[in-house]
Amino acid sequence: MDYKKSKAPVNTVTRNIMDLCRETGNIYESVAIISKRANQISVEIKQDLSQKLQEFASYNDTLEEVFENREQIEISRYYEKLPKPSLLATQEFIEGNIFWRDPSKES
Repeated sequence: MDYKKSKAPVNTVTRNIMDLCRETGNIYESVAIISKRANQISVEIKQDLSQKLQEFASYNDTLEEVFENREQIEISRYYEKLPKPSLLATQEFIEGNIFWRDPSKES
């Protein structure tokens, strides 16, 4: 998923609590769903970043040779400008793009 194309804000936004608990009926359940999705997004972003930076990994242990790679810097800047995983997850929740289920209520 391309997180840069998400409509999530880059900065923190004040949300109406009633809008967040509309689907679940409980604000705590909504926050738990958002936090679990934020953890998933965080893991995805970290794996993606690690894969991209692995291409530029240098296995020399000398301190004298420090190379500045322009592409590596650009990749790092791209990931620094992304919205935080919690903001991405909140936006997905508001848009209805998160699927969840409660096993205790299904029985």
